Amino acid sequence: MSFERIAPVLAVLLTLAAGPAKAIDTGERQSILIDYETGNILYSKAADEVMYPASMTKMMTVYMLFERLKNGSLSLEDTFGVSEEAWRKGGSKMFVKVNDRVKVEDLIRGIVVQSGNDATIVVAEGLAGSEAAFAEQMTRKARELGMNQSIFRNASGWPDPEHVTTAADLATLAIATIRDFPDYYHYYYELSYTYNEIKQSNRNPMLYKDIGADGLKTGHTEASGYGLTASAVRGNRRLVMVANGYESVNARATGGERLLDWGFREFENYALFKEGEKIIDAQVWLGDEKTVPAIVGKSLVVTIPRKSRAQMKVTAKYQEPLPAPIAAGAQIGTVEITAPGTEPVSLPLLAATDVQQLGPVGRLGAAFQHLVWGGGN
Repeated sequence: MSFERIAPVLAVLLTLAAGPAKAIDTGERQSILIDYETGNILYSKAADEVMYPASMTKMMTVYMLFERLKNGSLSLEDTFGVSEEAWRKGGSKMFVKVNDRVKVEDLIRGIVVQSGNDATIVVAEGLAGSEAAFAEQMTRKARELGMNQSIFRNASGWPDPEHVTTAADLATLAIATIRDFPDYYHYYYELSYTYNEIKQSNRNPMLYKDIGADGLKTGHTEASGYGLTASAVRGNRRLVMVANGYESVNARATGGERLLDWGFREFENYALFKEGEKIIDAQVWLGDEKTVPAIVGKSLVVTIPRKSRAQMKVTAKYQEPLPAPIAAGAQIGTVEITAPGTEPVSLPLLAATDVQQLGPVGRLGAAFQHLVWGGGN
């Protein structure tokens, strides 16, 4: 890694982003792979293309359950009644019985592990009165989370031409689930659950592989193909993946594993700066100090291809000399990190201390010195 100072140019502040790579294709129609800590997109394929989420919809139903558990308006021991509509619902089932009352914790497992369409209707009716009303709440929650292309028409992912999302939106939901509910996320990596003496295994194929996977949800309809939202942890890194449109169960299992393996193998996280770390001493013009320490205001970890590490360059960009007065915390430039295969990453460069302007006599002397010697103050 090299370090370079460039003056007198003031850089334009860029957004924290990494360029998605295109070096692998596992046969899916839409996909995205994101580093959880940095938010960098490692891989993207039609990630903003509207698609059908199928049972990956259930992540939003569970998110809304978790939200109520976290804010205390619901407990794991609370129960919801089973309507005839929920009992009759086809597809994958938890096998609830009409007129029974089912505990919230059982319903969570029935949705996450067993992918029960019946369980989602029980939850929707219990929380909102009807599945249609709950679907409207799901769409509103999607907007709050930044899932701007998602529209929900039911709680299960049952086929509906207006029930749509994108791979990028589902990744946003997965990340929010992991981030917002650390006390409840463990339900996503339970391998099996038995309800009404019927044992069912989790449909997520990543959980049965030794790849660090701990969630989240599969989906399948004829229109959507086979889909998977998954997350895995290796060492101190977590990746989140959404891949949809596989042609078979086996293609989904092998493709998902290969995409996660590729992300862990080809990329690495590098901690570059700690909050408040001094980057450089910047020259000051007409100040009571000749220099001011320039620091970064927050820590920075970047995700870049491992092969690009040796060619990483860190560049401090600011106008030199900086005219006094300068207030502590004021932005005086940027620090830019570049590496092959990624887009630039920038942080504001901040003044660590106040620098006062010299008085009239001092400014006059400094100006004279500059004319005679070409120096600073």
